Amino acid sequence: MKFLIRASRTTNIAVEKILAAMGLSMALIVALQVLCRYGLNHSLFWSEELARFLLVWLTFLGSTAAYYRGVHPGIDILTNRLSAKSQLCCRIAVYLLSLPLFLVMIYHGSAFAYFVRLQISPALGLPKWIVFSIIPASSVIFLLYCLTFLLSDFLKWLRHDD
Repeated sequence: MKFLIRASRTTNIAVEKILAAMGLSMALIVALQVLCRYGLNHSLFWSEELARFLLVWLTFLGSTAAYYRGVHPGIDILTNRLSAKSQLCCRIAVYLLSLPLFLVMIYHGSAFAYFVRLQISPALGLPKWIVFSIIPASSVIFLLYCLTFLLSDFLKWLRHDD
C-alpha cells in the first residue's frame, strides 16, 4: 500500500510540474502569436496548432491532478447525509465502477492513437499519435490513483468494521 501511495504522490507531483510548464508555454505562445499578428503583421503558422495540442494535454493531465486532489465537481447532497461508514462504502463503489472506465479508456485510447499513427499534423509536422497518446497515458494515471484510493478506503472500511 505504501508503494501505491508513494507512486501516486510522485506521479501527481510530476504531473503538476508538467501542467505548470505546459500552461506557461501555452500562454507565452498565444501572447507571442497575438504580438506577431497584430504588432508585426506576421502570423506564426504553427502557434495555433501547438496551443491546441497543449490544451488537449492540459485537459487530460489536469483532470488527473483534479482527481488526485479530489476537486472534481460532484453531487454530494445525498452522500453528505449518510453516516461516515456509508460514505466510505459509496466511495468504494464509485472506485469499483471507475476502474472499468479507466481500462476502457486505456484500451480505446491506445487503439485510437495507433489508428492515427500515420497521420501528420499540418503545421508542426508531428505524428498525431503523439498528440493522442495522452488519452491512454492519462488513463493509466487515473487507474493508479483509483487503485490507491480504492485500497486505502477498503483498508479503512476493514478497520471500521472491527
